[in-house]
Amino acid sequence: MTDVGMFDKIIGALMKKVGHNVVGVTLMTSIIAMIAHLDGAGAATFLITVPDILPIYKKLKIRPTTLLLICVTSMGVMNLLPWGGPTMRAATVLGIEPNKLWMQILPMQIVGIIIALATAVFWGFVEKKCGAGVADGEEVSGTLQEETREYATPKLFWFNLILTLVVIVCLIFVKVPAYYVFMIGCAIALLVNFHGASLQNKIIKSHAGPAIMMSSTILCAGVFLGVMENTGIMNNMATVLAGFVPESMGRFLPIIIGVLAVPLTLMFDTDSFFFGLMPVLIEIAGKFGVLPAHIAIVMVVCRNCATFISPVVPATFLGIGLADVEIKDHIKRCFPWIWEVSIICLVAGLVLGVVRF
Repeated sequence: MTDVGMFDKIIGALMKKVGHNVVGVTLMTSIIAMIAHLDGAGAATFLITVPDILPIYKKLKIRPTTLLLICVTSMGVMNLLPWGGPTMRAATVLGIEPNKLWMQILPMQIVGIIIALATAVFWGFVEKKCGAGVADGEEVSGTLQEETREYATPKLFWFNLILTLVVIVCLIFVKVPAYYVFMIGCAIALLVNFHGASLQNKIIKSHAGPAIMMSSTILCAGVFLGVMENTGIMNNMATVLAGFVPESMGRFLPIIIGVLAVPLTLMFDTDSFFFGLMPVLIEIAGKFGVLPAHIAIVMVVCRNCATFISPVVPATFLGIGLADVEIKDHIKRCFPWIWEVSIICLVAGLVLGVVRF
């Protein structure tokens, strides 16, 4: 849908609605980042969002670090979708369907979305107080050009939008494996938007690399975890490490892990966090009667909040490069706020009964 310009058209329409209203622009930035991140790809979201919105921010004298803060907060809560990398990895460790895990996470994600929108509004007022805005009558325009995409099909916008919504609804309510829904949706989109087998083959190949990499990583990780589990290595590691945890603190491991998830994200990449750290922590928590799903939920939700401020996540560097922001400035601005967002999501999970101890 990115190739055919569907997201570009939505972004263009949204930005025209807010004009030079600073709070409106920051709020629309959050909404646009969420919409763009429906595909779960951080790099694609930055490429769709930052280049088009940054000129507006410069015109309104809004700091680019604020643009990135709003984007990464919105992307973090949207990255919890069942086709997102972290949720798929956690589901692989648990041995369940990503959709099943996501349905448990959904209440916390809804809270996260509300917080992301509130973040945009709050920082909009902060920027306005710092002098952001333009004089009355001055024009503000972005650089969106949906027709410039090589394979843009503006005449099929409504069809593509409806197809996307149908796929999302099926993923939520239809009890079939997610890959069936994606395969059917992809086949329909290819047949309608791209005519001819050679062009369809070209489009498939352009997206095959990341898909094969993700599938290969999950397959290899599953084999590795199976070996570790069936040979007893994982259990022995957990037994040793559990000995260092005070008996009185064992049942509180979900809270401890949730609070520490954001700092840990800055040190562990996605694969090592979920395929290396998560299985060990699940085994340790199991010694104290904590269910594996509760450890997985806090690790997915709280860690995801900080995904795109981590220096070990490649998409982070794409985002700061597009916004012309130094990594130290990005982390300095985002880290305290993102950590607070993560803790609020954790508290929401405890209050709503999603996480128990």
